[in-house]
Amino acid sequence: MVKPTRITNAIRQLRFAADEMTQAELARRVGVTRQTILAIEQGKYSPSLEVAFRIAATFKVPLEQVFQYPNV
Repeated sequence: MVKPTRITNAIRQLRFAADEMTQAELARRVGVTRQTILAIEQGKYSPSLEVAFRIAATFKVPLEQVFQYPNV
């Protein structure tokens, strides 16, 4: 059983704001599979720091606008 991550994200909202970019298109631009983007969006997988930065760069927004971590 996969333990969900506590990291939340706004990838879905950012994709739709970017002319309804598909998961496949985002995956191509970032260099991962569509399944990886799906798992990240659903909170089932935490991306590596490098992938997180690539996602933010794709949308031209700060990392904190894409990913959030609850205060401990």
